[in-house]
Amino acid sequence: MWYETKVTRTLNIKYPIIQAGMAGGVTTPELVASVSNSGSLGNIGAGYMSAEQLKVNIEKVKQLTDKPFGVNLFIPESPEISEKEINKANEWLQPFREELNLSEVSEVKKANALIFEAQIKVIIEEEVPVCSFTFGLPSKEIVERLKKKNIVIIGTATTVKEAVANEEIGMDMVVVQGSEAGGHRGTFMGSFEDAMIGTMAFVPQTVDHVNIPVIAAGGIMDGRGVLSAMILGAEAVQMGTAFVTSLESGAKEQHKEAVLRSFEDQTVVTSTFSGKPARGIRNKFITKMESHEKEVPKYPIQNTLTQSIRKEAAKQNRPEWMSLWCGQNPRSSKQQSVSEMMSEILSEIDSIVIGKIKEW
Repeated sequence: MWYETKVTRTLNIKYPIIQAGMAGGVTTPELVASVSNSGSLGNIGAGYMSAEQLKVNIEKVKQLTDKPFGVNLFIPESPEISEKEINKANEWLQPFREELNLSEVSEVKKANALIFEAQIKVIIEEEVPVCSFTFGLPSKEIVERLKKKNIVIIGTATTVKEAVANEEIGMDMVVVQGSEAGGHRGTFMGSFEDAMIGTMAFVPQTVDHVNIPVIAAGGIMDGRGVLSAMILGAEAVQMGTAFVTSLESGAKEQHKEAVLRSFEDQTVVTSTFSGKPARGIRNKFITKMESHEKEVPKYPIQNTLTQSIRKEAAKQNRPEWMSLWCGQNPRSSKQQSVSEMMSEILSEIDSIVIGKIKEW
């Protein structure tokens, strides 16, 4: 059968479809469990969670499913930054704060390696079946600790070079993130501009250069996308934007509506919200901050500085100042349950496969 692959066998799932670990509240326990209950792999996006929050989410998912699921973590980043740079960024952001009646400026918090270590500890203690990483590679020591507990580990790459690095450090499989993907770019070797390779070109080149299973990501929204990626050599696909508008998603309603109303030419890769390149729907915040894009503090500093603005904008129904992450295929988005979505994807694949067999 088309759905029997190395990935499904290793992860003990039926279908080679993985829900991306989108951080920031999108991946509710209900979403993760629904995806896993459908025979695919749900993922908790734990990038911004404390160890305590992660534990609570894991326990809730376990109450809703007895199927395998995963947790996605961000590799900590600690860029050097001066007080002068922070003050300059706050000056640019002040008009947005004033418009929203925000009096306080967000306190700058640097990435804490202790939080990352605590997250790893929770994943091991809770015996989570799968752990994936974005924004770089974990240490060899962490890789070995997870493998010792039989936890499947998945890395992220935006170039073949990065995919090879994932294999060399011991990842069991790698997500290759095409330029069409929504949300943050996972680039960690070289500039993101040089790593904007489309999924169709990226997948076969990676498959030819690594021995671990390749998981395709970027622009995949339906059965056609799933089947196309697998024909190119991928052993599974990872889908993010497709799940953002699902009924179980924790995305803000303004975010869901924006994705459902958008077209392929309305997304842009921007660093203005977080200091790290990410694909989202162009809005007034991006346009106004565009001239400062090369100067905003690097992630996670800028992400912290804009956090209260994004949060308050959602409360006041001002989507023009929210980060509306979205891939390049928003026209295929639908507002439906995960079970409905999965049923449509599988039916579409079956009809394509059966149709081709009849033609032959």
